[in-house]
Formats: sequence, C-alpha cells, structure tokens
Amino acid sequence: MKTLKGPGIFLAQFVGSDAPYNSLDGLCQWAAGLGYKGIQIPTSDAWLIDLDKAAGSQDYCDELKGKVNSYGLEITELSTHLQGQLVAVNPAYDVMFDNFAPQAVKNNPKARTEWAIDTVKKAGTASRRLGLTAHATFSGALLWHTMYPWPQRPPGLVEAGFEELAKRWLPILNHFEDNGVDVCYEIHPGEDLHDGTSFERFLAATGNHKRVNMLYDPSHFLLQQLDYLTYIDYYHSFIKAFHVKDAEFNPTGKQGVYGGYADWADRAGRFRSPGDGQIDFKGIFSKLTQYGCDVWAVMEWECCIKSPEQGAREGAPFIKNHIIEATQKNFDDFAGGAIDKEKINRILGL
Repeated sequence: MKTLKGPGIFLAQFVGSDAPYNSLDGLCQWAAGLGYKGIQIPTSDAWLIDLDKAAGSQDYCDELKGKVNSYGLEITELSTHLQGQLVAVNPAYDVMFDNFAPQAVKNNPKARTEWAIDTVKKAGTASRRLGLTAHATFSGALLWHTMYPWPQRPPGLVEAGFEELAKRWLPILNHFEDNGVDVCYEIHPGEDLHDGTSFERFLAATGNHKRVNMLYDPSHFLLQQLDYLTYIDYYHSFIKAFHVKDAEFNPTGKQGVYGGYADWADRAGRFRSPGDGQIDFKGIFSKLTQYGCDVWAVMEWECCIKSPEQGAREGAPFIKNHIIEATQKNFDDFAGGAIDKEKINRILGL
C-alpha cells in the first residue's frame, strides 16, 4: 500500500487578471499559504509555463521547478486539457472549440489538429525535463454527438471512430513513451473516453499502449450514475492522476442526467466544493491507498454555489484529513511470529 501525496490544487480555475492569480509566483505563494503541497499547472497560458521553452530548454525547466520548489511546493502534473481536446474535434463542434485554438489555426480543422498534437508532444518533453511521470489531458471526441443514438448509429461507426482517435493519439503516446511519462486521460462526459467501456475501447484501439492511463475524477461518474468505487476495483492499475472534485445528483420529476439545458445551479446533477456533495471520499481514499495508487490528490474546484476563494481555503484541509497513512504492519502482528513448522503441524494435528 502507498500513502497518497497531497494536498495539491489544479490552478486552472483560479487563474485571473488580478493578483495573486495573475502570476506563477503569486499563485504559488497563495497556494502554499493555504496549505497545499503541490500544484497542477495548465499549459494554455505561457506566463505560467511556456511549452516552447520548456520543451527546448532544460535550464528553463530547472528554473521553473526551482521557483515552485522555493515556495515549498511541487509540480504534480502538467495539464493539456484544452490542447488534448483539440486533437479530436467532430465538425459539429468546430466553431465552439476554435475558441481554444490560437488565431493561426482557427477555421482550419486540419491545422488545428496538427497544432494540438505538436503541443501535447511538447508537454511530454517538458514533463520529462521537470522530472514528472504523469500528464493530465482530455482525449477529445469524434463520437460524442452519437452518445444517445438518434438516428441510430450505422454499423461500424464506433469502431471507425476509435480507430481514428487512436491514430491521432499514437504518435503522442509513442513520444510520451520515449520520455517516460504516462498520459492520463480524464474520463469525462463530452470526451470519447467518458466511462470504463469507452476507455477499454480506446486502449484496445491503441494496441494496449502502456502509456494509456487515466485521471480519476469521481464527480463525472456520479453525474453519469456510474459506480465510482467499483470503478477503482476495475481500473486501479491505470489510475495515475486523481482530481478531488465533489458533485451531487438530485433527480426530479422534471429532469435527470441530461439536465434539460438548465444552468449548473438548476441542474439535477451539479458540481460542488469538496465535502459539500455526495461523493464518498473516505471510500475513494481507502481504495486508492489499498491498491497502492501512487498519485497526488489534487483538488479541482468547480462549484455553482460556493466561491472559489472559500473552496480553495477548505480544499487543503479536506484533502489532508482524507489522506490515509498507509500501514506498514498488520494490526494483529502481535499474535504472529517466526514460522514454526513443528507448531503448525501440531495445530493441524499432523
């Protein structure tokens, strides 16, 4: 068994235009002051981390890591959620996802895909230079619009979709293999990798590539009404990153899983700050510890009621209080001792 690392915090939801949220130094000082021990860094803002420099310069990465370490923090993972999403975009979503693309590749899906693949590769190189072994991202989606099939999906569509998804990701996965870094796909609605079955489809399509792993976030499973504890029993060997994010699901006579296009505060399923929802975090931390998952417990704050400032203040002690110091001995060791073959034979009546 292993003791989980933490508490960590994903910076993406806290980046802003005002201090302390508008500089890496400010965010590090703020996070450390709240009791966090690690930060997960999004890579979409060059002032947080410049991927071009990080991929090409060990000195730059050493300086960046040293800056973070000077605040008593570690980098837990880099994140390319936005860039990973752009590796695979169905044309139905071209206009909306162009918002995440640089101006040079907007309105050019082929160029956008090539840019996304290249950018995620750079994050793999940067991760190695920073001494990281796991990377957080999204898979993107070619099939999501057919998730609830009407009209019905034609035979072979799903197989072709995962074949194409794997084709786009294999050069990235091979690059991460060369750099000794795991690709941790956040299993998430809106992505083609959104549950256990879809993860297995992708894994098979990549030839069981050993760098295909996952970021476990139970909030997305609760809102799908998926058994997020048994999920760990199935997939613990693939869990290489962990978001501590809470959620609640309160179906009514008017809406359920799909939410009726309502805003988040009015949905049956909605995200909450850790501890304010329905997720059994004691069960999750117990299972991850029992299975020896060597991961950082990283808070991702998304709540439609509580302020981010309060969520951040409460997140560090919440995670700290859930981390289990993995035992190195059995509680009944006092009853044991060295193997005594003669005594064993007497107990067995031999």
